[in-house]
Amino acid sequence: MGLRLIFLGLGFCLSQAALAELRIEITKGQGEAVPIAVVPFGYQGSGEEPYDLAEVVAADLARTGRFAPVPESDMLQKPTTGAEIDFGDWRIIDTEVVIVGRVTESFSNDFLIEFRVFDVFRAEQLLGFRLKSNQANMRRTAHRISDMIYEELTGIKGIASTRIAYVNVTGKGKAEKFRLIVADADGENASTMMESKQPIMSPAWSPDGRKLAYVSFENNQSQVWVQIVRTGARTRVSARKGVNSAPAWSPDGRLLALTLSKGDGNLDIYTLRVATKRVKKLTTWPSIETEPNWSTDGKQIYFTSDRSGGPQIYRISADGGRADRITFEGPYNARPRLSPDGKQIGVVHNDRGNYRIAVVDIERAYTRVLTDGSLDESPSFAPNGEVLIFASRSGGRGYLTVVSVDGRFEQRIAATEGDVREPAWSPFPLN
Repeated sequence: MGLRLIFLGLGFCLSQAALAELRIEITKGQGEAVPIAVVPFGYQGSGEEPYDLAEVVAADLARTGRFAPVPESDMLQKPTTGAEIDFGDWRIIDTEVVIVGRVTESFSNDFLIEFRVFDVFRAEQLLGFRLKSNQANMRRTAHRISDMIYEELTGIKGIASTRIAYVNVTGKGKAEKFRLIVADADGENASTMMESKQPIMSPAWSPDGRKLAYVSFENNQSQVWVQIVRTGARTRVSARKGVNSAPAWSPDGRLLALTLSKGDGNLDIYTLRVATKRVKKLTTWPSIETEPNWSTDGKQIYFTSDRSGGPQIYRISADGGRADRITFEGPYNARPRLSPDGKQIGVVHNDRGNYRIAVVDIERAYTRVLTDGSLDESPSFAPNGEVLIFASRSGGRGYLTVVSVDGRFEQRIAATEGDVREPAWSPFPLN
């Protein structure tokens, strides 16, 4: 198999501030993780190697829960090309896949990266690519390599190149600050989109990944804003009297579903056309309707309602009409988030008095509890549907957790300072 050439341009041009770092800890692993070796890449050029690509790739693959990278200290050889590989050495340490590569300086701050992926037991190449990158973009290149390897080995798109949005809360009382932050999926390259002394809630990515909708309480009034991630420019789209909350983008990016108490003061589901800011009321029950989320085809909206006596998930046409109840298992199901394939809903589920993340199979009406916390909330699917990110609390602190949809793999993401909450996973990048 030959090498293919890919050009990677510059990433987002966000200004970065001094932020509380995120630290990731794998707390539950899959028993069948594949032993994989990401050998340190060779380097040809002036000065020191510009970036440790292999370290980032190995960490990306480890975080999926499907692969167990071989420690560098256990490697019996460190080849940088396929011709240098002694497959017998890798069989001795039970490695199933070997990744080798090299970085060559082509011009000032421009580099050519080559990598190859080999099946150890078949002694054959599975994948080979060449990529061009500059020094500033090396980490993004490493994530791209990780995603290509993951897809080749699993048949599933990788998420190392995706991003997460979340709210970081620091300080107490008058010193309390809320920051809306966007970071890479591994917590690196964090940038503040919005900072306020008032709460920030419910960030939601547009389908193209270029904008965030969210709720802020500037001037002590809930307001829904839309902000361009790349430039930071933002527009207020709803500041109606009463509650303005829980924005969710339609699949075509033209509408937001949201909760308003417009008119009679009752919380209802509306749709808002982003370009004109005009709204349409969908629900009319004298109960609380909130937390809307669109179906993948844009024809229906799922939401939380207490019309049956406690919070449950309902579904209504995006044009309005009758709402159908979806969840029946347990006294409390809220905060619905659709999986990318539209077949499952991530929810907050009351499990024997504990609030945990569960996945509901829509067709079979089957609920599977994934977590064992007591205050888990705000689920959000990764764009490949393999994992969810959610917020939780323990020891008086808020942190984020990523869990696989089968519940077998889990990792905790905590800030070095303050709490993290309200996570939202981006769609796949457009390039």
